[in-house]
Amino acid sequence: MPALIIDSFPETLHLRLRQVAAAHHRSVAQEATHLIQAALEVEQVPAPTTPAGSGSYWTRRPLLPEYELAVRLGAFRDGTDSTAIISGERDDR
Repeated sequence: MPALIIDSFPETLHLRLRQVAAAHHRSVAQEATHLIQAALEVEQVPAPTTPAGSGSYWTRRPLLPEYELAVRLGAFRDGTDSTAIISGERDDR
């Protein structure tokens, strides 16, 4: 499972997070995950668009909902090649 490390996290914010986590009977990590997930659910990220009629079938094809969501949330913007990820997962089996 991926880890998230936040440098220079304000002490006052950490204290408040601990208080809210305790009130909800969660760990700080669980509460942080819950809050981030809730924030991302309401965040509107525009889907990438391609002008109609441009490109090949592969640039205009419908995407799987899981992949479209990942793209809308910013996946692969750092130059990650999806074929390398898929090959790596396949090789790990």
